[in-house]
Amino acid sequence: MNYTIENNNLKLTVAEHGAEIKSLIRKCDNKEMMWQADAAFWGRTSPVLFPVVGSYYQKKSVYDGKTYEMGQHGFARDMDFALVSESENKLVFELNSDDSTHEKYPFDFKLTITYVIEEKTVKVCWNVLNTDSRKMYFSIGAHPAFNVDLDTDYLRFEKAGESLEAITANVIDGDGSGCLSDEKDNYSLEDGILKMSDGLFSKDALVIEDEQADKVTILDKDKKPLLSVTCPTPLFGVWSPVAKHAPFVCIEPWFGRCDRVGFNQKLEEREYGNSLNPSEAFDSEYQIILE
Repeated sequence: MNYTIENNNLKLTVAEHGAEIKSLIRKCDNKEMMWQADAAFWGRTSPVLFPVVGSYYQKKSVYDGKTYEMGQHGFARDMDFALVSESENKLVFELNSDDSTHEKYPFDFKLTITYVIEEKTVKVCWNVLNTDSRKMYFSIGAHPAFNVDLDTDYLRFEKAGESLEAITANVIDGDGSGCLSDEKDNYSLEDGILKMSDGLFSKDALVIEDEQADKVTILDKDKKPLLSVTCPTPLFGVWSPVAKHAPFVCIEPWFGRCDRVGFNQKLEEREYGNSLNPSEAFDSEYQIILE
């Protein structure tokens, strides 16, 4: 089932399956901002990435002597959340661990995703509660896809309100593992701006680490801002499918990322991993801002 909240500026629709944004309409011109999940390119719109962002090396993790197997980006995106609260400007969804999650991931948890609309902004709030008796290790991230024209549109990268002069992206390995290589690409920017193209994503996602930017804005062919995504996270990804000339780009705030090729698979040693003691909670948010 889908749920919709709206104000004078925007209309937001979220599905209980995956607690996934399905639509964001700018009301001034009735423009759909979100990719509409055409499976010919990519059959999702804005999946929640939990309890892993990206891929484990060889799709496996090891904890307390036991091996767990889990696909890319975890299981939350493929599970039904419960709607626990709904109001004029807020939707709150909840997912709890169960027998099916224990097969892939060792810990008990409660994951709460809250969507709040204010003026021209969508706030996406994450709360992860460790309901286990052990320290819990996890990653969480977002994967929202926005309608663009790769032939004409641009990205602008900012940090603390200042446009960047350059940005460095780590490169996904070309072996098909979905894991990180040691290769890096450097991009020079003019007023923080980078032209989009198919070629930009020829090596898969740009993995941008080290808190290089905290805001990414999509600009149209005239370099007019369309929307921004805040990235108050240690790293983020920018992605469009390789060699598909897809009419969308994903801007992905991440607390975590894929393993590096050759990683030892130990869950507690993952780069950019997060941990919670029993009964401890993790809270963060990112924003989608219509310009």
